[in-house]
Amino acid sequence: MSRPLLAVIFAVLAGPAVAQDAAEWSWRGTYSLLVENDKFNSFNQGKQTDRNFTNGIRFNWMSEPGLRWAPLRELAGWIPVFDSSGKTRAGLGFGQNMYTPEDISRRDLVTNDRPYSGWTYAAAALTSDLGEGQNRGRLDTLELQLGIVGPQSYAEQTQKEYHKLIGARVPMGWGNQLKNEPGVALFYERKWRRMRTPLPDFPLFELDMTPHVGGSVGNVFTYGAVGATFRIGRDLGVDYGPPRIRPGLAGSLHIDPPLDRYAYYAFFGFEGRAVARDVTLDGNTFARSHSVNRRPLVGDLQMGFAVVVERIRGTFTYVMRTREFEDQNKPDRFGALSISYRF
Repeated sequence: MSRPLLAVIFAVLAGPAVAQDAAEWSWRGTYSLLVENDKFNSFNQGKQTDRNFTNGIRFNWMSEPGLRWAPLRELAGWIPVFDSSGKTRAGLGFGQNMYTPEDISRRDLVTNDRPYSGWTYAAAALTSDLGEGQNRGRLDTLELQLGIVGPQSYAEQTQKEYHKLIGARVPMGWGNQLKNEPGVALFYERKWRRMRTPLPDFPLFELDMTPHVGGSVGNVFTYGAVGATFRIGRDLGVDYGPPRIRPGLAGSLHIDPPLDRYAYYAFFGFEGRAVARDVTLDGNTFARSHSVNRRPLVGDLQMGFAVVVERIRGTFTYVMRTREFEDQNKPDRFGALSISYRF
């Protein structure tokens, strides 16, 4: 597979949009940068933190409400689990997830620790926001990721160049990473906004709860998930929670305008996943490669805060993830930062 593979995939996903004239397509919407890294774990300050899910980055665009391109409207109406009668949006993204064992100084294969692997992908998404008055709402999200695992994910080069830049130890074991494999992951998630209500004694605050169900199928990630997020703050209708890199408790990548210039909230959430496949643990699908004994049940806890000022949203999330394979020494801890601008 050639070096520009990912550019070709992204062009296939974005091409129909680019081909439309301004009367049918607009690039207005919410632009976001998401970064997740175990270095953001404040409890590990001054310690080596590269292990397991060590870094994720994603650039994303989500349109304004209304699918202006007719084929997208037809697609949204055809998908059985997707309700196109709400505020519909289309989105495109590009990202990279990176995974390493705990001891990155070893050149040999660490058989009882996580494989070196990278997942680099382009994504296309559809969302439908069904508002039901001030106290209720529902968000459907369907996302297709196409990409590659292995050396052509260029996760090795990303980590090595970043470590050189910050003066950190250079990882030595990437020669043992998973082999090249094209990947596909189709995600679906449904969220319900419930219990959105003002707090009588604190007029600037309101409370809501957002349960969700979802999952993924594909040779990269296959799982089912259930969870919920609780928030307290001001003007919670601006979004459905903080955005995250999948797999995880993904909120919403769009921003609705605040009612009075700004909004803010603190949040706590959890998700349980029943995992049938994770290529970063199970190894390559069609070739022999390093693998570990994956745990079938994984749980996430997260907490943090979000601030929206007119068109800009910033969020920080602290994530605690249970052990994902049998020989894993300790659960994962990492942080997630995002910045979004509604253009």
